[in-house]
Amino acid sequence: MALELVRDGGWGRLTAYELVASHPGGIVALTPAAVARLGTGIADWVSADTFGCYVAGPAWREGRLPTRVVHGWLRSTDRWQRRVGVVCTVALNVRARGGRGDPARTLAVCRKVVTDRDDMVVKALSWALRSLVEWDRDAVAGFLEAHDEDLASRVKREVRTKLRTGLKN
Repeated sequence: MALELVRDGGWGRLTAYELVASHPGGIVALTPAAVARLGTGIADWVSADTFGCYVAGPAWREGRLPTRVVHGWLRSTDRWQRRVGVVCTVALNVRARGGRGDPARTLAVCRKVVTDRDDMVVKALSWALRSLVEWDRDAVAGFLEAHDEDLASRVKREVRTKLRTGLKN
């Protein structure tokens, strides 16, 4: 049903992602091919974030999607695919999304986009690092220090604020 709904775009796409995420067997039933079909045609912020948080990220976290696929999105010329690749880390680290903390995979993704200046990717990078603070604040602080010259100002500002206050702003 989700594969049919996603073809409708807009609300159909969002409903498809919600169905997969909410169905008790939805994520574990996914194959890399099904994830690819569900992610076809993403061309906006809402679809990218919903797909990354509800479908691709949980599939990756649960071993249904290989890391090489996520890293492949990070090399894309398509800003939305790169954003999805970074947003997938949210499912690794946000408890409300089922995250249990995964500094290694999260920081591996972050290293691959540290110099990307597309605003959608920069915002996703900030989100990914802020989501990891709860699990490994030292690793996040070390990442900021190691990549200080390459990171966008927004990332440094938002993540340092999160480290200092526990808040984004």
